[in-house]
Amino acid sequence: MDLVERSDEGKSAKGSTVSRVLDILEAVAMAQRPLTATELAAQLDIPKASLHRLCGMLEQQGFLQTSINQRGLQPGLRFHQTAVSVLGCAPYHAQRRAILTKLSQDIGETCNISVPDGAEMIYFDRAETHWPVRVLLQIGSRVPANSTAGGKMYLSTLPKSKRKHIIANMHRVPHTPNTLIDEQALLAELELTAKRGYSLDNEEYIEGMVAMAVPIVDSNNRLYATLSFHAPCMRVPFENVTDHLPALQRASEQLSTVLDD
Repeated sequence: MDLVERSDEGKSAKGSTVSRVLDILEAVAMAQRPLTATELAAQLDIPKASLHRLCGMLEQQGFLQTSINQRGLQPGLRFHQTAVSVLGCAPYHAQRRAILTKLSQDIGETCNISVPDGAEMIYFDRAETHWPVRVLLQIGSRVPANSTAGGKMYLSTLPKSKRKHIIANMHRVPHTPNTLIDEQALLAELELTAKRGYSLDNEEYIEGMVAMAVPIVDSNNRLYATLSFHAPCMRVPFENVTDHLPALQRASEQLSTVLDD
């Protein structure tokens, strides 16, 4: 029996199956860690039998998935894809593009918005610099989280235990001589990033390219995307990268406001 059929069985809107499904998805999305069925049942006041049935259906549909340690539920691939699609929908597109384009013009370099996907980052949007010498990473490109500014920014916002688990199981490829492949060195870099609130890429993914990223956060101060710029180090030496931090932070605040409206 599908959701619509069950929701029409005389239940109130608050207790309907559709309402319960939405509550489950919201609770999992807002949680800082995977939630068990018992925790969800208590938090949402849903009978355990009903909750197990609904969560099972959401797992089958790809909106939820069991965490790697089998101890809870977390957003699934289809949930992630839906969230990215929402970010790209028309009401936000014009405002987002205006902010991103102005930032690129102010800095004079290519600027990107990236979203996390496991141990990778996906380039979600970008505004190109006018310079003929530039690094071309197209929208939709996937890059490793451990060797890019956006990826390190994302990893630094995770709880320390989760951060360490991801790094320990990540295939750390030395893309350049500067790539941080040592686990302890990378964890130390992420700790520093978490404290200062921005991340740096000193030719760690592409030789000759430097970058910096800041978080784009929701109303609960949780990262859902990163904002970054990258440039050839012949034009922006690494020691000058942080000169553009105030511009990045202003644009990040504007993007957070737009997407929270």
